[in-house]
Amino acid sequence: MAVPDYQSVMLPLLRFAEERKTEISTDDAVEALAVKLGLTADDLKEMLPSGVQRTFVNRVGWAATYMKKAGLLEPTRRGYYRITQRGHELLQKKPATIDVKLLKQYPEFLAFQGLKGTRSGAKVNAQGETPDASTDTPSEALEAAYENLRDELIDELLARLKKSTPSFFERVVVELLVKMGYGGSRADAGKAIGKSGDGGIDGIIKEDKLGLDVVYIQAKRWDTNSVGRPDVMQFAGALQAQKASKGIFITTSRFTDDARTYVSQIGSKIVLIDGEQLSHLMVEHDVGVSTVSLYPVKKIDTDYFDESI
Repeated sequence: MAVPDYQSVMLPLLRFAEERKTEISTDDAVEALAVKLGLTADDLKEMLPSGVQRTFVNRVGWAATYMKKAGLLEPTRRGYYRITQRGHELLQKKPATIDVKLLKQYPEFLAFQGLKGTRSGAKVNAQGETPDASTDTPSEALEAAYENLRDELIDELLARLKKSTPSFFERVVVELLVKMGYGGSRADAGKAIGKSGDGGIDGIIKEDKLGLDVVYIQAKRWDTNSVGRPDVMQFAGALQAQKASKGIFITTSRFTDDARTYVSQIGSKIVLIDGEQLSHLMVEHDVGVSTVSLYPVKKIDTDYFDESI
């Protein structure tokens, strides 16, 4: 089954806290709820887009945080919490679900929501309530927004590449390869790249800074036409003529399936980089883009508050 959203985790988490009759940790809850909810090993391996935390662990953690704000759970010591009398009373009412809408009956949670609205600029109604939260945790919402901004940047970057001149495209490829660790210095790389021609560049570049091996390069600045098998075959032939075994074929468009199949079957090592991957690499290595805002995500330094140290 799919990993449930954090609001769907609230009721089973509170029930588990009641069953244990003692303090629990998020790790305890994750292990127990995974069994109760029938999650598979693959479900538990699912990561947030950033790859820094498992999705289910994140959602259990935020479910606990929201119920603490509502007074249904209370912290006992670092990383542990337990059910409160309010939590027991809520379960006695046998709610069908526990979600943000239900938590708004508690003034402490309303105060928490009002503070969030003040910080974020979200609109608050006359009763001091903010609109119902989505099924995403704050971590997921932040990462989703980041992914959307990145996707928009990729699209805009690729559109500009397709409209660039062959000589400018040559500069982009040289700059990217140098920042990826090829070619030694930028001056060395510039000398290694051949002159522009028919909308692309051809040349060789050092594979490493010491020049222990070289890589043959071809790039096609195409808008809509796909790079097919004949183009890749011609490139492979050029490799053989140069007695080279490694090549990078870069295009602003895309490669046909037939071209990719051909590359996977030949002896030469040829890497195909299409327009989307090229744009991603440029963003990753800060080529043609600049940082306008940084939003550091911080957490408590538990060692700092350890008075036994």
